[in-house]
Amino acid sequence: MRRLSALGTAAIAAGLAVAMSAPATGATTRAASAPPSPTPSPQAAAASADRLVASGPERLHRSPKDTIVRRGVTRGAGGLQYVAYERTYAGLPVVGGDFVVATDASGRVLSTSVAQNRTLSVSTTPKLTAERAAAIARGRLAKVTGVSQPRLTVLAEGSGRLVYETVVDGSYRQRPSRLHVLVDAASGKVVQQWDEVQDADDDRSYYHGGSQNPTSINSTQSGTTYTMRDSTRPGISCANQSGTVYSGTDDVWGNASGTNLETACVDAMRAAAAESDMVRAWLERNGLNGNGSGWPMRVGLNQANAFWNGSYANFGRNNAGTRQATPTDVVAHELGHGIFQTTPGGSSGGNEKGGLNESTGDIFGALTEWYLREPRVGEQFSGTTALINYDPPDYLVGEEVDLVGSGPIRDMTNPSAKGHPNCYSSSVPSMEVHAAAGVQNHWFYLLAEGSNANDAANGRPNSPTCNGATVTGVGVQKAGRIFMETLNLKTSTWTHSLARRASLQAVLNLVVVGKATCTDFTRTRDAWNAVNVPAAANEPTTCS
Repeated sequence: MRRLSALGTAAIAAGLAVAMSAPATGATTRAASAPPSPTPSPQAAAASADRLVASGPERLHRSPKDTIVRRGVTRGAGGLQYVAYERTYAGLPVVGGDFVVATDASGRVLSTSVAQNRTLSVSTTPKLTAERAAAIARGRLAKVTGVSQPRLTVLAEGSGRLVYETVVDGSYRQRPSRLHVLVDAASGKVVQQWDEVQDADDDRSYYHGGSQNPTSINSTQSGTTYTMRDSTRPGISCANQSGTVYSGTDDVWGNASGTNLETACVDAMRAAAAESDMVRAWLERNGLNGNGSGWPMRVGLNQANAFWNGSYANFGRNNAGTRQATPTDVVAHELGHGIFQTTPGGSSGGNEKGGLNESTGDIFGALTEWYLREPRVGEQFSGTTALINYDPPDYLVGEEVDLVGSGPIRDMTNPSAKGHPNCYSSSVPSMEVHAAAGVQNHWFYLLAEGSNANDAANGRPNSPTCNGATVTGVGVQKAGRIFMETLNLKTSTWTHSLARRASLQAVLNLVVVGKATCTDFTRTRDAWNAVNVPAAANEPTTCS
C-alpha cells in the first residue's frame, strides 16, 4: 500500500493519558512477494467510464429525466477497477438505478453490471402523505426508537414505482434493527424492506449496550471459523497481546464483562467501525488511512493506558482493573493518531507537534461519539432494573473508563477543569503533550459548538473564551471537515500558529468547492482568537 514518504520508518508511540515508554519497535524482514499487479489508474478508469456513459448505450436504460452521477473508483484484483454510478430521476434518487463499469488497469472498459432492465417513466407526484408513509413504516418493528423523515424515491421496478423510503430504528425480538421500508406513494402498500443489521449477532459489549442489549460487529468467516476481522472495513481487526486475532466456531463474541478481553474487542471493533464510517460519511476520507483501510488493534495491555505505536493500537484497562480502556472515544483517539500519521507531514516532529497530535486523537474521539450518538442515559430493559451501558456523545475524554479513578482524562469544553491550558501561551510548545492538547481541543469545541451552547445535559456546556468574546459554532460535522482539510495541509514543522493558518486556508478551499461559506471562515478565525493562538505570517485575512 502506498504511504506518504514523510512517514519514515520509525514507529512513534502516542499514549492516551500520561507520558509512557513506547513498546520497542524495529525493522522487520519481509518475505519475497509475487510480481506486483499493474498499477491502476483511477483517473483513466473514470474518464473511460464517463465516455461510455455519455455515449448513452441502450444497456444503461437512461431516460431524458435521468441524471447520472459517478460515485467513485474501487480497486480490484490484478489491476481491475470498478467505476460506480448512481442516478436520479427528475431529481429523485433511484433505488436500483445504480450500475458499475469495470475496466482494466489502463482504463479500458471490460464490462458493465446493470440491474435496471427498463427505461423509467413514472409520475413523481405522490397520492399518499409523508406522515402516513412514516406511520406505515413504524408498524414494521415491535419496538421503535426513531423514524426518519420519509424520502420520495423512485424504485427501478418495471418502468418505475414512486415510493417513500423511511428508516426505522428499533429492535425486533430483542435484536437491534435499522429497517429501510419502501411504501408505495399511491397505494400505501409496503413493497420492499431491508435491514442494515444483517443477521444481528448476540455480541456482548461493555460500552455499547452491555448485557441487556447485545450489539453486532462484523467478522470474517472462513469455513467453520470466524475471526475478529471486519469483513467490510479492510485492515480493522482485534487480537490479544501476542497479535493473535480472536477466533471461534460461532459468530458470538464477548460476555459484557468489564474484565473480559473478548468483550473489549467487541467494544474496540464497534468503535473502529464507527470511526471508519464517520471519516467516510462526514469527512470524505477514504477509510482511516486515506487509502481505503484501517489498522489492527490489540487488547489486554496490563497497564492503565492505551497507545498507538505506528502500526496498531493497543488497549489496557483502568487502574481499578474493572474496565478495559476501549470506550468509543479512547479507541477513536488512538486510531486518530494513525490519521495524523497518514496525512501530509506525518507525525514526526517537535514537542509542540506532539501536543497537536494528542489533540487530534481527542478530536477524532469526539467526532466518532457524535457520529454514533448513542443514548445518554441507561434505560430499563425488559422489566428488569439492569441499566444498558453506552458511550454517549460529549467532549470529555475517557469519562466512561475512569482510567485513573478521577473521571475524564481531559475536558475539551474547559481544559482547565483538568489542569490543562485553555489558552495559548509561550509555555505551551514545551509543555507535556497531553496537557498541551488543551489549546487545540478548546479551539475545536468553540468551532463546533460555540461558547454559549447552553446544553450541558447533552454534552454541550457553555465554554469560556480567553479574550472574553462570544463565539458561534459551525456544528460538529462541519468543524470535523474543516479540521480534516487542515490536516491535509499539515507540514512536518507543525505549530499552533501554522495549524491556525492552514485551517483558514482549508476553509477557503472548501468555499471554492461549495463545502463551506465565508461565515465559516470568520467563525474559524474567531475560535482561534478565543484561545489566544497568534496569527501566522501570510495567513488569509479575508474570504476571497
